[in-house]
Amino acid sequence: MIDHVVTEEPADDRRLTMLALAARDGADADVETFARAVYADLRRFLAYLTDAQSADDLTQETFVRVLRSLPGFAGKSSARTWVLSIARRVVVDRFRAARARPVLADLADWQVAAERCQPRDLPGSQDAVELAELLAQVPPERRRAFVLTQVLGLPYAEAAELLGCPVGTVRSRVARARHQLSESWLAAA
Repeated sequence: MIDHVVTEEPADDRRLTMLALAARDGADADVETFARAVYADLRRFLAYLTDAQSADDLTQETFVRVLRSLPGFAGKSSARTWVLSIARRVVVDRFRAARARPVLADLADWQVAAERCQPRDLPGSQDAVELAELLAQVPPERRRAFVLTQVLGLPYAEAAELLGCPVGTVRSRVARARHQLSESWLAAA
């Protein structure tokens, strides 16, 4: 049984929020006090999300964003939550930037290496034509359920909403469409 409900934030969070509110005006001493108070939690959080080496750079980048945004901090949430949410966005931005950069290969013939990495035994255009013909033989309500879930990848619940029927009906239609397609495919082979 719960004896009491905690409605206040912990004293440390309140203190950190008060430091952030004081630092909003940009006084060097207040900004430094706030930065020192939040540094350990921020660094530990970033090391948890990435690694110890990246955490140093990400901590600096987070502080740049925090200090830029500090005048707008209104104290509606705790300063710790606010700073850590900025840190999370910094990490996400770093991952996105890394994914967007091209990967350099130190290979004499990069085209041959790229061709070796290509998937093999994928269905060709003839297979697609045959599958389209087989799919055309499936009754429309089953075909729509099959295409929505198996081709487009929608969850069964979303497909049910789109089709205006229960989820169980979608599952049944997809199962029957699969069965009909596999029977037709084997008969054609």
